Amino acid sequence: MAVQPHVRNPMEWGWDRLKETGQAIGSAASTMDGAWEAREMAPPVVRKIGLEDLRQALREGARDFGACRTDVVFLCMIYPIAGLIISRYAFDYGMLPLIFPLVSGFALIAPLFGVGLYEMSRRRELGTATGWADAFAVVRSPAIGSVMALGLVLIGLFGLWLAAANFIYTVTLGPDQPVSAIAFARDAVTTPQGWTMVVAGIGVGFLFALLVLAISVVSFPLLLDRNVGVRQAVATSFRAVRENPGPMAAWGLIIAAGLVIGAIPLLVGLAIILPILGHATWHLYRKVVTS
Repeated sequence: MAVQPHVRNPMEWGWDRLKETGQAIGSAASTMDGAWEAREMAPPVVRKIGLEDLRQALREGARDFGACRTDVVFLCMIYPIAGLIISRYAFDYGMLPLIFPLVSGFALIAPLFGVGLYEMSRRRELGTATGWADAFAVVRSPAIGSVMALGLVLIGLFGLWLAAANFIYTVTLGPDQPVSAIAFARDAVTTPQGWTMVVAGIGVGFLFALLVLAISVVSFPLLLDRNVGVRQAVATSFRAVRENPGPMAAWGLIIAAGLVIGAIPLLVGLAIILPILGHATWHLYRKVVTS
């Protein structure tokens, strides 16, 4: 009598994927020691690009989003949900001054969370069928150790930004927590100390954003695409910014504007803005770094 094949239910399938992910992360952690070393003998070649290349990258990113929008929106709903939870936590535990730094600081770690989108665009470029589960295929990539190592750098910068924002608040509006959100907003825009906090916060935040842009604009896609170490990937990213200061500045403004627009409707717009920017980042990398 023939044995009927076992049909796995969704919980079994999900558990198997979690086990595979855990095993892959464990393996990646064991390889992080060598993640920084250069592997390719010749450094990647950086090309000069123009504003038209940015427009093309955005169009191609939108096409990728359109091709798998259901999958991508499902994945990227994680970000607005997490943002709302963090904001609620901040309200409940007297962390009002850190709400804006927390939300705006997401841009500092967004390149790390975009690796799944880069992988989906890479697979579509190869003509491979792509779904939301393929975003997690990156954990089985040989580059996952390097991706995690560079991700830790961005997480460290995010922590430094929060510490800097808290310091700015402390030396301007004082160490005491505001009694309410309305009182905090009033103090921020109607007092000299509040305006000092706003201007200093924007200035310091801009420097952090500029540093992260230089570090990560092509480094994560490069790690997924080529056999390079973190140092070589970051050096290539810095060269890309140095060779294309105008287009890269415009790209940074596009990202900032997109995040602001996406955050306005209770962060829900990020579920659309983030995947388009993520897919577009892969195509921008293709235009900047020669194959």
